[in-house]
Amino acid sequence: MGEASKIDPRAIVDAAASLGDGVDVGPFAILGPGVVVGDRTRIEAHTVVHRDTEIGSDNRIGPMASVGGDPQDLKYAGEPTRLIIGSGNRVHEYVTLNRGTAGGGGVTRIGDGNLFMAYAHVGHDCQVGSEIVFANAATLAGHVDVGDHATVGAYSGVHQFCRVAKHAFIGGYSVLTQDALPWVLTVGNRATTHGLNLVGLRRGGYSRESIRALKRCYQELVRSKAKVDEASARLEEEFGEIEEARYFIDFVRSSERGICR
Repeated sequence: MGEASKIDPRAIVDAAASLGDGVDVGPFAILGPGVVVGDRTRIEAHTVVHRDTEIGSDNRIGPMASVGGDPQDLKYAGEPTRLIIGSGNRVHEYVTLNRGTAGGGGVTRIGDGNLFMAYAHVGHDCQVGSEIVFANAATLAGHVDVGDHATVGAYSGVHQFCRVAKHAFIGGYSVLTQDALPWVLTVGNRATTHGLNLVGLRRGGYSRESIRALKRCYQELVRSKAKVDEASARLEEEFGEIEEARYFIDFVRSSERGICR
């Protein structure tokens, strides 16, 4: 038999909410209908988990966070939608995580092991990966995709329907209206690229071959005036066996809003 949950007597837990083993709910927290909380997750004081939200195990949320609130979309008319959060996330004070909309697939999804610093915001229908750092007041509009191991700097905003690639690094106070590239420093309002994140690549243990390939991809696809189709074909022929280069090329090719340059 698992560890019993601990619910502060001043908290409000809806009868239709479901708690796993060892869940800790702090004073004045509110858990609404359709909320599912995984084992050993801690929900701190004054946090509200509104409704129809699934939270995995070993998360720490709050205090005073708003999780699973209605999407901030004028088209939302009360239809049932969800927020799904993985395991091992740290959600600090005043963070807001909204449910999806019917028009965006109905689900906002967050992976595992992410860090959301104070006042960070994830809008409706965002698809957020794992091991990502959202610094203070980092903000995602609706329908944003963020890849694993990215960093979104403090007070930065990402426009709706943009993509932040895996291992992207968004500097503080940036405004993104196009896609942010993998392993690249992207900074400014409006955001532009400032070269590969070489420090991060070296710390991450990437091989010389991978770093060399990424340098060429950046030069050919971002800094030069070459056409994307022609440049990517050349790069694929030369570096097609290198996983990082293939991801970089495919990310640029698949961009619908264009990339930050």
